[in-house]
Amino acid sequence: MRGIAPIVGMAALTVTAACGGTKIDATNVSVVAPNVRAQPASVKDADPDERRGLTRDVVRLNCGKIKCVALTFDDGPMEDTGRLLKILDDYHAKATFFVVGTMVEEDPAMVQEEVAHGHEIANHSWDHSDLSRLSASGVRSQLKRTQDVVHKAAGVRPVLLRPPYGATNARVASAAKSFGMPQILWAVDPLDWKDHSSSVVARRVLANTRRGDVVLMHDIHPTTVSAVPKILASLSGRGFHFVTVSDLFAGAKLVPGHQYVERPPSKVKQQG
Repeated sequence: MRGIAPIVGMAALTVTAACGGTKIDATNVSVVAPNVRAQPASVKDADPDERRGLTRDVVRLNCGKIKCVALTFDDGPMEDTGRLLKILDDYHAKATFFVVGTMVEEDPAMVQEEVAHGHEIANHSWDHSDLSRLSASGVRSQLKRTQDVVHKAAGVRPVLLRPPYGATNARVASAAKSFGMPQILWAVDPLDWKDHSSSVVARRVLANTRRGDVVLMHDIHPTTVSAVPKILASLSGRGFHFVTVSDLFAGAKLVPGHQYVERPPSKVKQQG
């Protein structure tokens, strides 16, 4: 499940940006077109930024040249999501939130906050069902209801899918493809759902995270949120920059329906 298309280089700028607590050389950033305003989103939109609803200038890091990692948080939003947003802001870190539709319906304001803080919203099904056990129509219903509730809450449509439990099959892949969404799994799993210890979670993330990795965590667990400051401080000290999944893979052609866990430093065979 590893592999992406060749990476396209970014244009150089005459500015310097800071992200994740580390200075960025101007040759490693680019600017997405200024004042982009999304129209009603469609899976046919060519530009994922339009589907994500970007409405302001965005400085994007070139993760093909610098050390990037994508921190992702599943199953929310929940009460501790607000605390997590403040922590991420402290480190100028961006993350991707794989939200559950029923949770968005309960707390749409928090999803609005996630978008307002510059984070990415992605699809994690309607009610955290095992999609691999559902019919084709059942899978599509799970994805569509979540797409619709996110759009209603925050005006954006997710461009990425993470099947609950990482459980996928041909029906899930086909449904994801029909919505224009690649499947994003993970390279690092600290098992924070099992071990509710902030120190254990932080230690596992720090021991296993490498450049280009997608890291799985859950903002529904207060212990996980409490582990994030140490994770950010330590990885920042090692030169990492914290970006959304879409920005991690920027310049790469992610194929809808295919599975991805990392951005490798070189071209390898892609698997679906």
